[in-house]
Amino acid sequence: MDEKCRCSWPGDMPLYVDYHDNEWGRPTHDDRELFELLVLEGAQAGLSWITILKKREAYREAFDGFDPAKVALYDEAKVEELMQNAGIVRNRLKVNAAITNAKLFLDVVEEFGSFDAFLWGYVDGSPIVNRWCSEDEIPASTPLSDRISKDLKKRGFKFVGSTIVYAYMQSIGMVNDHVTGCFVYRELAGGSGATDSCSDANQNT
Repeated sequence: MDEKCRCSWPGDMPLYVDYHDNEWGRPTHDDRELFELLVLEGAQAGLSWITILKKREAYREAFDGFDPAKVALYDEAKVEELMQNAGIVRNRLKVNAAITNAKLFLDVVEEFGSFDAFLWGYVDGSPIVNRWCSEDEIPASTPLSDRISKDLKKRGFKFVGSTIVYAYMQSIGMVNDHVTGCFVYRELAGGSGATDSCSDANQNT
């Protein structure tokens, strides 16, 4: 393991470290990737994120590369097939939610031009950069995740409670919740003295 200073939550597990270093908190604007993480965050409910990461490749294969147009067409026979797939979380509610969300995802794309435009519109296209000195300071949800969750639920999306939505925001880089001592935080913040001071102010309002 290298000696880079990073957030402590990945531990020394290579898969987790790679995800932390190269994905988590880095702005994502590709609609397919946004759909992938929406499905995976929903699948994670009640489970650990590392459990989902270990199943990610199986999910990609089972869900046609997370193509929402294909997932939206899944029928009951496909649901039963997925329920027999030991590589994914075999929870019928979560499987059905992925299909429902795919259909609604496409509705959002039709309305806004892309899911990216819809989602990142909440932050005017710019990530929220927090300044947490300790991971204990990082919230499980915020007023903004509450608002996005409420909007998604109103549209019919499933498994989009505020806590799940905030985890989603973190994963796609809408919010930078790396601690200030983490090398990724400094990369994303432009290396501008990010470790010099910390603020208790939460910008997620």
